[in-house]
Amino acid sequence: MQLSGAVAVVSGGASGLGLATARRLRALGCQVVILDLPESAGRSVASEHGLDFHPADVTDPDQVSAAIAAASDLGPVRIAVACAGIDKPGRAVGRSGPLPLEDFERVVHVNLTGTFNVVRLAAAEMMATDPINDERGVIITTSSVAATDGQIGQAAYSASKAAVAALTLPLAREFARSLIRVVSIAPGIFDTPMVAALPDSVRTSLADQVPHPARLGRPEEFAALVEHVVSNPMINGETIRLDGAIRMGPR
Repeated sequence: MQLSGAVAVVSGGASGLGLATARRLRALGCQVVILDLPESAGRSVASEHGLDFHPADVTDPDQVSAAIAAASDLGPVRIAVACAGIDKPGRAVGRSGPLPLEDFERVVHVNLTGTFNVVRLAAAEMMATDPINDERGVIITTSSVAATDGQIGQAAYSASKAAVAALTLPLAREFARSLIRVVSIAPGIFDTPMVAALPDSVRTSLADQVPHPARLGRPEEFAALVEHVVSNPMINGETIRLDGAIRMGPR
């Protein structure tokens, strides 16, 4: 897929992996629309980095549809990267009793349903475009190493990210006839706002678990993989771990 001149949509684009991806795609010549919550820093970072911002909750069909339509006004949408996600750790049965079901449902709703909402609407828009070099578009979702290495207290997050990974092959097979690729990236421990909220001792412990390089991942490294996936037409239907060889322990 040719990057220069392409229109890209990035959900969760106001910070972390999404912002790094949006900035890299913009630097490569893409027109980039970032989707994020109205209360996010989306408007200010878009102005700072030459992006377009559209406020949207990824779980809201109408809001995401409006954002995709706004992106299509810039030109044919060729790239969609779904980075929006949340975590709410909690044991299934903690000291105060069973985990509130709404806590589990909220994480799955944002991470899985929100991702699928972005994917289905972006794919529909891509299908209406003319192919270029036998491709109409590329969709990249964000799973996690927690999909396979989930730790205690991560039941909701792990389940949601495993489901995102499980979407990849059936969607790639479905969209193949429309010349659209679907790939998921499963990052390890990256230096994002979600991780920044953890105590320093926990951040250090997580970084120490990475064999090499023994540090937290940088959002720019995630963005670099997005660039390669978009550029390489043979990468399709795969979940790619990006983790410095980490295998998470139970805690």
